[in-house]
Amino acid sequence: MQDELGNKQFYITPSHPCSYLPHRDANTLFLDPRETITPGVYQALTEQGFRRSGGHLYRPHCRTCQACIPSRVPVASFKAKRRQKRVLTRNEDLRIEIKPAAFSAATYRLYARYIAGRHGDGDMYPPSEDQFRSFLLSQWSDTLFICSYQDQDLIAVAVTDRQPSGLSAIYTFFEPTESRRSLGVWSILQQIELSRQCGLPYLYLGYWIRDSAKMRYKTDYRPVELFVNSRWITVT
Repeated sequence: MQDELGNKQFYITPSHPCSYLPHRDANTLFLDPRETITPGVYQALTEQGFRRSGGHLYRPHCRTCQACIPSRVPVASFKAKRRQKRVLTRNEDLRIEIKPAAFSAATYRLYARYIAGRHGDGDMYPPSEDQFRSFLLSQWSDTLFICSYQDQDLIAVAVTDRQPSGLSAIYTFFEPTESRRSLGVWSILQQIELSRQCGLPYLYLGYWIRDSAKMRYKTDYRPVELFVNSRWITVT
């Protein structure tokens, strides 16, 4: 990591309300946005638990809390559970297209429906085109949209970054009226499969947070590796 990062500069935000756990404050460590981000730098930071939001790389850096634990799936040893296999079967009618990340009217309409339907009480509501671009797109990352279609209708998009040692799952949005399909699970399984096809060893899933219902699902994909005390440990 040191060879790739050299003398890169970072900064820590002031305390702000935690996005995941109620009644807690958080601090975030950011790579200085003026720094040049190469694939090697991005990979090195990802292996140290950093994530991408727009063009920014960040990691939780809270003084009194270590609840956010980076997670990744070693795709060669991943075994789908019975429930996950049922999701694959349920969505056999869907067609997958993998595209370079870009703004389009169709993807934004789906994103807007998803935010309104699933996160209408959160800080991402109301959605906007500027929010879509600033959150999901980046000038320096190799970002893909894994698009799922039912006939001609776009119903799910998994936003994922291709890196030297894996894919990094950035965000997934889908048709909120299609809950029976479990499109969030479907999209993670598609990213695991794409990692395999590309010969990449890992799918980075972001932060597992035991006490957050919306972040606890990361350990549903086993085996999973968690970044604890500056090293990756395997949980089977």
